[in-house]
Amino acid sequence: MFEKLGHVMFKRRKSAVILFIVGILVAGAFGSMAFSRLDSGGYSDPNSDSYKVYTYLTEELKLSDPAVVIIVDSGSTDVTDPVVAQKGIALEKKIAQEAGVTKTLSYWTSGGEATLKSADGKAAYILVYGDGEAFTPESQKLGKVMQEKYDGQYEGLTLYAGGVGVVGHAITKKISDDLKIAELISIPLTFILLVLVFGALAASAMPLIVGVAAILGAFFILYLFTLFTTVSIYALNLTTGMGLGLGIDYALLMVNRFREELHRGKSVEDSIVTTMATAGKTVFYSGMTVLVTLLSLTFFPLPFLQSFGYAGVSVVALAVIGALFGLPPIMALLGDRIDKGVVRKSAITPKEDGRWAKTARLVMKRPVSAVVLSMVILGIMAAPITNIKFSQGDSRMLPADNKAAFATALQAERFPGQTGTPIEIIIRDGANKLDEINVYTAKVGQVPGIVAVLPPQTIGNDVRVIAYQEMLPRTPESQELIHNVRNVDSPDGTLVGGVAADYTDSQDGISRTLPWALAWIVLSVLVLIFVFTGSIILPIKAVILNFLSLGATMGALTWIFVDGNMQWLVGSFTVTGTLDTSIVILIAVVVFGLSMDYELFLLSRIREEHLAGKSNVESVAIGLQRSARIITAAAVLLAVVFGAFVTSGVTSIKTMGFGVALAVMLDATIVRGLLVPALMRLFGENNWWAPKWMQRFTLRH
Repeated sequence: MFEKLGHVMFKRRKSAVILFIVGILVAGAFGSMAFSRLDSGGYSDPNSDSYKVYTYLTEELKLSDPAVVIIVDSGSTDVTDPVVAQKGIALEKKIAQEAGVTKTLSYWTSGGEATLKSADGKAAYILVYGDGEAFTPESQKLGKVMQEKYDGQYEGLTLYAGGVGVVGHAITKKISDDLKIAELISIPLTFILLVLVFGALAASAMPLIVGVAAILGAFFILYLFTLFTTVSIYALNLTTGMGLGLGIDYALLMVNRFREELHRGKSVEDSIVTTMATAGKTVFYSGMTVLVTLLSLTFFPLPFLQSFGYAGVSVVALAVIGALFGLPPIMALLGDRIDKGVVRKSAITPKEDGRWAKTARLVMKRPVSAVVLSMVILGIMAAPITNIKFSQGDSRMLPADNKAAFATALQAERFPGQTGTPIEIIIRDGANKLDEINVYTAKVGQVPGIVAVLPPQTIGNDVRVIAYQEMLPRTPESQELIHNVRNVDSPDGTLVGGVAADYTDSQDGISRTLPWALAWIVLSVLVLIFVFTGSIILPIKAVILNFLSLGATMGALTWIFVDGNMQWLVGSFTVTGTLDTSIVILIAVVVFGLSMDYELFLLSRIREEHLAGKSNVESVAIGLQRSARIITAAAVLLAVVFGAFVTSGVTSIKTMGFGVALAVMLDATIVRGLLVPALMRLFGENNWWAPKWMQRFTLRH
């Protein structure tokens, strides 16, 4: 199949290149439209109790959480002072007239509601409601306006603008701005590194072409997804990182093999065909392993993670398509000119024997020592993982000096409970059992962490109860609180919702789904590698090694982002003592897929040498020499791409960038450079064993 495709790509090279260029231009034109349709939410489980409460409040009662929370600080004067009250009421009327504001509520117009006043009595809330749901572009637009107009001084009062709309806008803007900076850093630096790797300007441009094509194509697909589902703004970072990284990975493999065949004296057409039959086949199966791995993200109930699944699958598929259908015709047109613009002659001619082959032979002389040393290093790095704790992204993801983050911190510090994010309790058909409900609400009020429970409100046949908690809603403490509230004996038909419950349900949903996602990843990867290699030993080893490097990565993330060590390495951030659950899952899935990518790069060359009749030791040595340079280069380049995200001011993006960069470097050095050759030596010819009845299901090389 791949040989035939190679012939077609050569014969139809001009038309294929034109079609490829047109596709890039069209994708870029439509893909840019996706940016304005993305949101910063997607953390809710649509099948949860909390979402049922949210739906009830928004659709049946036409209620919503405030998009913006304005803190009015009166300085040394109490907010009950007539002058302050007059100014506060006048300010609220002014805010109510702003476009997009549907209603307002303040301490002064609520009749002196205690939860709307600070503990010291020197500050009060103005709650601002809008048309858009939380974290939607509409909510963020209102948040932007409110912050620009009403964050600062006003007639002797100091105003601080916070709430989901303001925080959502701040996160979206920060990510968009940081993405531009990351691209300005990563793309030029990537090209310089590519020049050093390939030694020629023409060859160095090929990976960037594939990477950019994959990114633009994925943006177009994300735009299509936004037409009928929620897509997170965070998906842009994954799309950019994976698109550029995988595009470079696959192009490196393809271009390197093409040049290798040309230097052996083959014609351009034969070089293209051989490249497609070897590197092309590897790219296809490597892409499939990454794709099925990222597909697991769509299993989770959170649209946030599903967005990453859509983005990941799209960008991987397009990177493979670009490498197999876009790159070969370009290489066919260039022919020997692919070495044009020589910068480093030593990088042009491939070597069969070199430092990597020598390293492999050295490792294989003392395989047990290499395994022990590697395990000790990975074990030390993984040790801090015992302290790992999880939460969900909130305003603390932003720099501490960000206005939105500061306003939220001030809210938590000065006000009694999370007034802007209460616990909402709905008792269906509860109107005829008010006595039972009163007993229930009294018990809820006694749950540790609850600061106030408002009297029940009868709404038709239903009853609504509002409770306020003392801690931030998206934290492990609030999760425990919600579990405790739900454990209170309650009337039939009771549903517990609100932001804290939403967070709890999303975390519980992730916990329920995670085993199934892991099972899918492990089984699908085992099958694909078995089909590709014809061995049942190699897939098992690959999965185990991946989990080892992943454990080391998570240990390092815990040590830095949970424990707060070595902040200078990644830049300043607010230490919350937790990691964002969704980001951790994303890192784990991405890293697992990329590790399998490199595993197949290496195994394909080792297998090729083994089928050519070389011994196990020589197959590993030559295979490592042929592929390790590419794997290392790919890892370094991918580390640069994702490492650029460390410059982000959003902690979750910073975490993702550092985590992926560290993982791929560990994989390319300790795992592929030491553990793989050592274990290949220890297992010997058994590496390629599989029962005879299973061998018919493997790929014929």
